Parts: sequence; structure tokens; C-alpha cells
Amino acid sequence: MGFGGGARNIKKGVGHFLISSLEKYRFIRDNMRNYSVERMCRLLGVSRSGYYKWRCQGLSKRRIYRQKLLSKIREIYGDSRGLYGSPRIHAELIRIGYKCSRKLVSDIMRKAGIRSRIRKSYKRTTIRNYKDKYSENLLKKNDVIHGSDSVWVSDITYLKVSGGWKYLTTIMDLYSRKIVGYAFSTGMSARETVLRAFRFAVKHCGRIPSIFHSDRGSQYSSLEFRNELKRLKISQSMTSDGHCYDNAYAESFFKTVKVELVQFLKGMTWEMMKNAIFEYIECFYNRKRLHSGIGYLTPDEKYQSFCKLNEMIA
Repeated sequence: MGFGGGARNIKKGVGHFLISSLEKYRFIRDNMRNYSVERMCRLLGVSRSGYYKWRCQGLSKRRIYRQKLLSKIREIYGDSRGLYGSPRIHAELIRIGYKCSRKLVSDIMRKAGIRSRIRKSYKRTTIRNYKDKYSENLLKKNDVIHGSDSVWVSDITYLKVSGGWKYLTTIMDLYSRKIVGYAFSTGMSARETVLRAFRFAVKHCGRIPSIFHSDRGSQYSSLEFRNELKRLKISQSMTSDGHCYDNAYAESFFKTVKVELVQFLKGMTWEMMKNAIFEYIECFYNRKRLHSGIGYLTPDEKYQSFCKLNEMIA
């Protein structure tokens, strides 16, 4: 029916032939493009809950459940800032009690046009000083990771901002994948990068690792940083030739932060970039982002679970 609008037109359209709620519900369904459901329900003397219950009666249980999943998928997708694809959304649904397969989640997302906005991958460059002496690769041993703070891994990457190239150094707890320390710098000296990040991590955690692992970058092989580790009795480990994957965890974080955040921040100032990365690490990555490498837990959950276990044992 094509009515002009307003309460008078709705009542005129209904007339006197709508003698049951069922017929009123049908009228509301057929005129949703012309009037709001809330207004039609009020003027026709029916409840919105009754109308929606009637609408759902004609749907199969499977379709109803798919609609329920879609609503929750949209919520999880929004909370992830549009970063999650079907694997992580499926993992989050399972965590909160939904029963569904990854294939079903993928199908619902595909039909609804929901997809991760991540597209690009990045490469990084390591600066080596071949005159320096390198430490043994301790990660080749299978029993070095006993829990949180047993091994920290670190790396440095470049960030392009409106003023040129700047740098980010991170330190990750290998057991939980949590970023325990990081530092922003405009230069590449050991004091500006690795030492600042390392001291931040020690202060932030209140603990030190048994092993500190990195690539063979000159900042890590510098005498100043080696003396810092030696003073705290921390064993230094470095990626050996032919085993570049040993530091892949630290490098993987940089790929993650760049495809999930940095690529969307083109043209930002250095201060804006630092604030955005700080918020990403502290509010999203460590606390909320599900990590596939640790059973789709968040790094904080994995880290804290081990700390609580140690407290119980002690």
C-alpha cells in the first residue's frame, strides 16, 4: 500500500478489515519501507516484541541461529577494529560459548561482506656490524622456555612518518607473546633503542629473563648492551646463520602491527604515530587480541595464567 505518511494515513490504510493481530503484523511487515515498526505497533495497538516473535516463527531454527551469529560476528569484528578474519572471530565465538564451525563463520562473513581489512605485508632490514662477536644461539635447545620471563626476544624496525624515518624497538616474552617492553627513537644507537626498551621491560615486569634473544644487529652486540645483560646475569642468545626463523616471533609482531595499524596511519607526525602504537600495544594487542600461536588466548591471559600458577606452587 502506498500511503503518504503519518498516523492518519496508517489508520486509513488499516481501515476496519484488520480484525486480528496476525493481520496487523502482516500490515506492519508490508509497510516497513513507509513507516517505522515502532510507530505502526503503537498506532495499531500491538507490541514490538509480539511482532518480532511472529516474524521469527516463520524462520527455521538454523536461519535464526545464523542471524544471531551474524549479530555477534559484527560485534566482535567491530571490537577488533576490523582486523579479525574468520579464524579469530571463530575462536572468540567459541570462547564465549557459541557452538559453530569455522566454515559456518566464514560463510556468514562472506555473505555479509565482512572481511579483515589486512592486506599488505612488510619487510624489515637488520643492520649488522661484522666486526662484533656474536653470542651462541641458545634457542636451538628445546628446553629453554619454561614459562613467562624465561626467554625475551627483541627486534628493531623502521617507521615512516611525515618527518622521515623513525624507529621502534620491542621486547616480547616468548612464552606468552606479550610485548613487555618497547622504545621509540629517532636514532639507531644501542642506548636509544635496545637499552631503553630493555630497561622499560625490567621496570614494567619487575622481573628479568633467563635468556635474551635477538638477531645479530649492532645494537645487540654492542659492548654497552652486553655489559647490561652481564650485570644482571642474563644469558645472551643470537640468531645463527641458517636459523633465521629463531627470531621470527619478534619479526612477526612487526608485521602484525604494520598491517593492522601503521599502514592506515600514512602522513602522521611522529608524536601521533607514537601515541597510536602505544595505544595498540597496551590496549589492544596485549589485552584483547587473540593470538593463534598460544591457543587463541590474549598475551595477557597467557602471561598471567603462568604467574598465578607460580604463586599457587609457591
